[in-house]
Amino acid sequence: MSNHTGEAVVGGVVIAAAVGFLFYASQFAGMGGASSYPLTASFRSVEGVTVGTDVRMVGVKIGSVSDLALDTEMFRATATLMVQDGIPVPNDSTAVVASEGLLGGNYVEILPGASYDNYEPGQEILDTQGSVSLMNLLLQYVAGDGGSSSN
Repeated sequence: MSNHTGEAVVGGVVIAAAVGFLFYASQFAGMGGASSYPLTASFRSVEGVTVGTDVRMVGVKIGSVSDLALDTEMFRATATLMVQDGIPVPNDSTAVVASEGLLGGNYVEILPGASYDNYEPGQEILDTQGSVSLMNLLLQYVAGDGGSSSN
């Protein structure tokens, strides 16, 4: 009987550890029950952005990308951005695909405007800037299109 009791205790500890890990992971991933509202933005390029990518305002995470889709009429990428409730986004803001540095990943930065009116849930951020490919810039520079003038 004690052998089965020991197995039950070990099983309980394993289940408790798994539940604790899932709770920690959900808090770390920003899914800890914070409610949010959707905004959409259409970009020329979302290279380096995936579902779950951070949405930041002035360097502070305010949400994440929840969906990416191809607009087959305009050939642009439409991103759905989930922004935490209580964080207003002025309706003259700009959404930019930004990079954390040379080796860092990309994220969506919302540059707040000066309007007193804010986006309502489900509205589209019209002013956007897509990602810039570092490799394309380097290739242009190496190919001689780097802005040097030769007379």
